[in-house]
Amino acid sequence: MTVIGNKWDEILAEQYALPYFETLMEKIKAEYKSFTVFPPFDLIFAALKTVDYDKVKVVILGQDPYHGDGQANGMAFAVNDGIEFPPSLKNIYAEIESDLGVKMPKCGTLLGWAKQGVLLLNTVLTVRRGIPQSHAELGWKMFTDAVIDAINRRAQPAAFILWGSNAISKRQLIDERHFVVTSPHPSPLSAYRGFFGSKPFSAVNGFLRSQGMRAIDWANVDGREYASYYNYPKGSIKRC
Repeated sequence: MTVIGNKWDEILAEQYALPYFETLMEKIKAEYKSFTVFPPFDLIFAALKTVDYDKVKVVILGQDPYHGDGQANGMAFAVNDGIEFPPSLKNIYAEIESDLGVKMPKCGTLLGWAKQGVLLLNTVLTVRRGIPQSHAELGWKMFTDAVIDAINRRAQPAAFILWGSNAISKRQLIDERHFVVTSPHPSPLSAYRGFFGSKPFSAVNGFLRSQGMRAIDWANVDGREYASYYNYPKGSIKRC
């Protein structure tokens, strides 16, 4: 079955064959038919389409997509060019500036991160308009468990940044070969309870260097020079 269109389909083939996944897809299609649901249907798996299985160096794991009009594009915390930054993304940029001493550009697509191997994943991949966690019990958590487990089982270690309780619940799936940073979610409701000052970006880069891998250029967010790398469907993620 082709769901994502790259090696992830091979890695997740067993999941596609399980009854829960078929039921999940049926529920999701019904939700899109009856309600306003984000992200657009053809961008549900954008994070996995953008960073193939063998290319993942860092996983940033959040809760569920933005639930406001025009915000969610299938990559956790990212927004298309021209969309006002949601508070969580503003706080992420503020922490990068504090952690690394760099000035972040006025672009929120985060495609530059993806090209460098940063998988921007949520624990739940869809949401009803205006109702956070409305799809939390549809079956997505089993699917994203499988994604995290697959990365955990790779020979090449990865770094995981887990933001918020939903993401931190995945910690048990990750063994000690990998590097894990946990903190409260960057949303305004929790950012001041330990997200600010957590310095995850310098910590991850230190780990990558220790493994002989190139550090992430966290200030390179728009991916402009990577335009030919992407082959998004109509109406998908727009670059800055």
